[in-house]
Amino acid sequence: MSISRLSIVCSAVLAIGLVAYAAEEKAKAFKATCPISGKPALEDKTADYKGGKVYFCCGNCPGAFTKDTAKFATKANQQLAATGQATQGKCPLSGGPLNADATVDVGGVKVGFCCEKCQGKVAAAKGDEQAALVFSDAAFAKGFEVKKAK
Repeated sequence: MSISRLSIVCSAVLAIGLVAYAAEEKAKAFKATCPISGKPALEDKTADYKGGKVYFCCGNCPGAFTKDTAKFATKANQQLAATGQATQGKCPLSGGPLNADATVDVGGVKVGFCCEKCQGKVAAAKGDEQAALVFSDAAFAKGFEVKKAK
């Protein structure tokens, strides 16, 4: 095999490897949980919500979500924050400025608070109660802003 053919073959193998690596990294980068079922969500099963996209595990869940968004709002708001579509600017309990030292991980989302009192209230709560404190519609509106999709 000549050097030019060898370099073409090597380039092709490298290109295939890079494409596979990029696809694998993209798959790793997307992580969302369906707010209806709790299963891993898919990027192509979505519904528009508050200027962002909520991701679902199957084609049936978007319909259930749009039929009763209030029922699933807390989990949808949490997903908006977890996927980086919503950014936190204020304390979700008080609406006050954030204190960098007052944070709690809530379902995989690092949430900031204005003070140790707000932080402690959320840290003491567990599971759905904890998520409701920071991702209910009222709390979400105080502390988060959804980046408008382009």
